[in-house]
Amino acid sequence: MHPELVSEQEYLDHAFSCLEDARERALQLTDMVQVGRGGTNQARFEREAIWDAVATRLAQLEMGDAALVFGRIDQESAGESAGESAGESAGEEAGEEGGRYYIGRVGVWDDDQEPVVVDWRAPIAEAFYRATGRMPMGLERRRHFVSRGRELLAIEDELFGDVERFRENGDLRGEGALIAALSTARTGRLGDIVGTIQTEQDLVIRAPLPGVLAVQGGPGTGKTVVALHRAAYLLYTNRFPLEGQGVLVVGPNRLFLAYIEQVLPSLGEAGVELATLSDVVAKASISDRHDAEEVSRLKGDLRMVRFLSRGVRTRQRPLRDDLRIGYGVRWLHITVEQTQRIVKEAHRRFRTHNAARRFVEEEFFGALAESARSDLNVEDVREGLQGELSVRQALDWMWPVLSPSEMLNDLFGSRALIRAADPSLTDDEVDALHRPRSAEPESIRWSASDAPLLDEVRAVLGARPGSGGLDAVRTYGHIVVDEVQDLSPMELRMLERRSLNGSMTVVGDIAQATGAWAHDGWGSILDHLPDKRPVQHHELTVGYRIPGPLMDLASRVLAVAVPGLKPPVAVRGDGGEPRFVEAGTSAGSGMEGVGSGVRGTGSGITSVGDEVARVVAEESAAVEPGNVAVIVAASQVQEVEAALESAGIEFGRPNRHGLDASVAVVPVTLVKGLEVDAAVIVEPSRIVAEQVQGLRALYVALTRATQRVSIVHAEPLPEVLEG
Repeated sequence: MHPELVSEQEYLDHAFSCLEDARERALQLTDMVQVGRGGTNQARFEREAIWDAVATRLAQLEMGDAALVFGRIDQESAGESAGESAGESAGEEAGEEGGRYYIGRVGVWDDDQEPVVVDWRAPIAEAFYRATGRMPMGLERRRHFVSRGRELLAIEDELFGDVERFRENGDLRGEGALIAALSTARTGRLGDIVGTIQTEQDLVIRAPLPGVLAVQGGPGTGKTVVALHRAAYLLYTNRFPLEGQGVLVVGPNRLFLAYIEQVLPSLGEAGVELATLSDVVAKASISDRHDAEEVSRLKGDLRMVRFLSRGVRTRQRPLRDDLRIGYGVRWLHITVEQTQRIVKEAHRRFRTHNAARRFVEEEFFGALAESARSDLNVEDVREGLQGELSVRQALDWMWPVLSPSEMLNDLFGSRALIRAADPSLTDDEVDALHRPRSAEPESIRWSASDAPLLDEVRAVLGARPGSGGLDAVRTYGHIVVDEVQDLSPMELRMLERRSLNGSMTVVGDIAQATGAWAHDGWGSILDHLPDKRPVQHHELTVGYRIPGPLMDLASRVLAVAVPGLKPPVAVRGDGGEPRFVEAGTSAGSGMEGVGSGVRGTGSGITSVGDEVARVVAEESAAVEPGNVAVIVAASQVQEVEAALESAGIEFGRPNRHGLDASVAVVPVTLVKGLEVDAAVIVEPSRIVAEQVQGLRALYVALTRATQRVSIVHAEPLPEVLEG
């Protein structure tokens, strides 16, 4: 046992006591403003502002089962021995050399306003994550705590200077605490890594705010959680203006968002907006369903920009015949030539479609009033005729007010309009875009592939008159995007449109690009993002999640799927070999090592579903109380679920709440970004065959587990897994 375990436990108890005092003080603030029935509006406003501030502070101070303090740094001139009282403050006065600082999840002070715990995002805490033997950053010692809730379990010290002992590259810090965190069973929710952030991860987290930060990271390098920690860090260091401008985190699907949703609250930041791309398209009903690969690729192509712009132009047209209408005892009229001039002038003056409608109306009624060759008032003519059916029909023909759903419904509902918008489209492409026109466009349930088209149309149309800002595009001071390698050019335009000042963090892995628009490099991604400043590039090279033997197998797939791309280096060289189980009619039941894994001949079982059920039961027992993901091709979901039900194995499905069950059946299309204790991969050949980027999809499946991987198959394995 570490000689200071008891004294450090006392310090942690003191820190938690100060935390409780802070919570009590925050609650007492609600008594500062009491507003009765006769209270003023000013008093009510002050009360609500205080309550909002208190709610935010209470959320920051809510630890739950998370550790409050996870380390300590002693600066070189501290003059303090290792055994000095743990009841001392977290650090000395600002600017004083030789301080001792306890680093934790949130900042905590005692009654004298002396720091007890320093927030991990504070500048003084940077050395806790970045100091190495070669660059100690003024540290004499760095101490890591391994805790469970309020209980301190272990202490790990690193000494700097002449007594420093470090690996040759000096990169891995707090190895004991890190391995303890990696060994913890998965819960179906992503946890934070605030206590075990490594140097290359911290460089990403603390990178400057302006411009686009692009992060390449292979499986298990922590790119997702690092991006979330960066969002928390930026809000801490740039509270103004980011708190007012907003921070948006975009994930690939709602299962992924459910998986990550607890990370930011655990770091004291609950005000960040989490969304899919479909969610940010306001006032449109969009499902999670994607169109077929070829249709999704067409809708993601930049050709759609010109296509949609021309589609809107087809709704801006002069009348086909002169209009003559009675007004009292007079006849008023407007000619085709006059409407041509009005439409042409509206094109010249206005950038967006709906913004020009008022101008078109004014010119239209002005031409009618002028046709009387008298002193008719234009406003009187408008008031007298705007309700007439023929007038409404004429204006809606010339320049209708449109919503994105109305525009896309009309355009896709007519093959003639599709061809008019882009004559270069092939017959197959026209058929792919065409859909029956709906009588109620606002009730259409659009596909996820339609989201960027609706957003592009909204940009072309602009806000409708009288919308009160509801049609406006919401912008953000910083945008974090995960799995960016799968986004089409049209989807990337959506993100650029929502960036207030070009500040973004985009993370991804080119090797895991499996969507309809799989990118082969970062250049084709960054071409469509803001370029106000030079792009900052970072690469995460160390894999923390995946044991060495499992990463070795995945690396063989990567070498074929994306030649030349280096896999991450696994921190954990040990671990079980991947297990291959062949479903067949053989009587044998023994296991024998073949190639890089353990292969079995089956056990007299002819159904791959039955074999999956048996393996799932074994894996669940092996990783108890951890979780198991059964990763399958989309075509096999029902078959595998039926086999598990028949075997009496309880399982769940991916949903908006994440992976709640200890066993979950997950289509390979939804597994990206998730991590589990054990993965059972069913029929890898079918996964490869059904996905456009089949080998990349297999690579994703093979890199989800932190402990064990079993591959169950009846069909021949892909060649890359043989031998």
